[in-house]
Amino acid sequence: MSDPFAELVLLLQPGAPFSKLVSGAGPWRVRREEYGRPFYCVVLEGGCRLAVDGRETIILAQDDFILIPSARNFTMSSLVPDAGDASSGAATAPPVMRDGEVRHGIQDGPADVRMLVGYCSFGSSDAALLVSLLPELVHVRGDPRLGAIVRLVGDECRASRPARDILLARLLEVLLIEALRTGAGVASSPGLLRGLADERLAPALRRLHAEPARAWTVATLAQEAALSRSSFFERFSRALGVAPMAYLFNWRMALARGLLRKGGGGVAEVAQQVGYGSASAFSVAFTRHVGVPPARYALQAA
Repeated sequence: MSDPFAELVLLLQPGAPFSKLVSGAGPWRVRREEYGRPFYCVVLEGGCRLAVDGRETIILAQDDFILIPSARNFTMSSLVPDAGDASSGAATAPPVMRDGEVRHGIQDGPADVRMLVGYCSFGSSDAALLVSLLPELVHVRGDPRLGAIVRLVGDECRASRPARDILLARLLEVLLIEALRTGAGVASSPGLLRGLADERLAPALRRLHAEPARAWTVATLAQEAALSRSSFFERFSRALGVAPMAYLFNWRMALARGLLRKGGGGVAEVAQQVGYGSASAFSVAFTRHVGVPPARYALQAA
């Protein structure tokens, strides 16, 4: 049986090349105005608050991992009550770099929190589409496997061993994938992970990913989920944030772009692999979706 999550990760090509150590003591607050970049935070010691616009404030503790696949505006602040209103745009004094860390708040004495924060990179040219299949926020806490990886990351951050940056980047990639996988069962916002956590929708999603070229309809997918057509449509749309046929179309286009980039056959062959009976019908759909014909896209990606 196909593994939709593995396919998503392979197409998304996640990486974590940008990271920095951040610590804080006393009252501090940092406001970030973002424009869709994927942000992550690993709490190595202590705790702090995270307030994402439009969501309830989250208290982060040691070994917690946060991933915001498409970050907008958020505030991070200390647990100290007088740190100020996290919803205001004001921030505390500018941070100071010390001992390889960015330090917020009180500069002297031990830190109340130490974190590794940074921005992910998604190598796929379909990143915007694929990110839309992920939850808006992934928060993992109390998972032993994830905690073990976090401790390895923290140990590597504090050491000055050869190839430190290379190993740290690889550990963070593993951390990203494990966090997404672990967060599948607790995803609160629509996306593929929430769909896979639904015992009725998961079989239909796996069959769809295993046979993307099949002439799927809402009715045949509903049969896989053992639901009525209307119940399946509503449940799928609510869990994934998109209607079943729109999801199928987007997934086929993502697969087609991947095949064309890797030279996985001519236009007619790719069309057949993603469920189109003719190269012309595929070319029309692909051009409307991507903006260029598939043959030209393959040449540009070569």
